[in-house]
Amino acid sequence: MNPKILIIGACGQIGTELTLKLRETYGVDNVIASDIRKLNNDVVNNGIFEVINALDYNQIQHLVEHYKITDVYLMAALLSATAEKNPAFAWDLNMNSLFHVLNLAKAGKIKKIFWPSSIAVFGPTTPKYNTPQYTIMEPTTVYGISKQCGERWCEYYNKQYGVDVRSIRYPGLISWSTEPGGGTTDYAVDIYHKAINYENFTCFLSENTALPMMYMDDAIKATIEIMQAPTENIKIRSSYNLSAMSFTPQEIAKEIQTHYPDFTIAYEPDFRQKIADSWPASIDDTSAREDWGWKNDFDLKNTTTEMITNLKKQLN
Repeated sequence: MNPKILIIGACGQIGTELTLKLRETYGVDNVIASDIRKLNNDVVNNGIFEVINALDYNQIQHLVEHYKITDVYLMAALLSATAEKNPAFAWDLNMNSLFHVLNLAKAGKIKKIFWPSSIAVFGPTTPKYNTPQYTIMEPTTVYGISKQCGERWCEYYNKQYGVDVRSIRYPGLISWSTEPGGGTTDYAVDIYHKAINYENFTCFLSENTALPMMYMDDAIKATIEIMQAPTENIKIRSSYNLSAMSFTPQEIAKEIQTHYPDFTIAYEPDFRQKIADSWPASIDDTSAREDWGWKNDFDLKNTTTEMITNLKKQLN
């Protein structure tokens, strides 16, 4: 039997593509999308959509009961760079929305939860290269602090109350179909937009800042696969390291130049440089590969081809 799915934050950077893929996988009527406001997009127009405030427990409970929801994907969050500008609201949104969903599962109203964590849980004291699954975590951003706390609560609710919550630590995500959402890794989306418009790019990170990245199709695949995996295969209930590729602004620019030889990049690091410097340069995701068979399809080369091809189609 197909799960009955509620996506909270369905109009966000990941939520948009996740919703469309889940509808394709489980059927339009089995996937209820929700967000704080109604946009004019495929998520809203091509399926069931509800306006919901992720901070309102009663609203979430009402939707869960009304649609007989089994699985919740909680994608509502304030991302790294945006969160630094509004710490109190970021904490409130990122933490309390999670508590609402965990408590609904504890009360037996939801069977399974997906909650995204991030490489932001790591900090400047974390080993920078091949960051292990279990390591020092001293995040220095509001976003990272809220995600680290969220991981602890997910594991706690699983151990204490048997809540089936599953999570992955997303690296930076690259997508052609949604606009950058205020993250530190979003330069890797913006750079392609500039390239196809024959504009030069000024990067807010320095040329040698390596960060873990992933093409959106891989992130969506991982999200659905971890939720489909048998319960006994999910051995980590905080959050799984997840990896596909790591590169610097200089390396992505070089790859773009194989398509646009005249493309140029300049560097003007801003406050986001400090955030990026506190994050890993590469991630060891052996646990995800061994426990539930994670395998990425995209590297920098085929990501660049996909981005340019799809953005050009969109432009035309």
